[in-house]
Amino acid sequence: MKSQTHWLDDPLNIKKLWRAFMVVLALTVAAELVVHLHPHFELESLFGFHAVYGLVTCLLMIVGAKGLALLVKRPDDFYAEDGADD
Repeated sequence: MKSQTHWLDDPLNIKKLWRAFMVVLALTVAAELVVHLHPHFELESLFGFHAVYGLVTCLLMIVGAKGLALLVKRPDDFYAEDGADD
């Protein structure tokens, strides 16, 4: 049987996806030039604030999840078979 590769296995497609994501992100930030925002606080009126806020929040969630994993992680054999020691 012929093995089919997934389209995401091709490194060229991954580069194309990264470029497409970057273009979409840049267009989203550039949309602030033409869309009237209704900021509640002065800080929100800065250009690109929401993009920076989202990035920082995402990074803090990742760091928090890594820190939480250090507190709650279990040994690799924690879920061993119940009858293994009999």
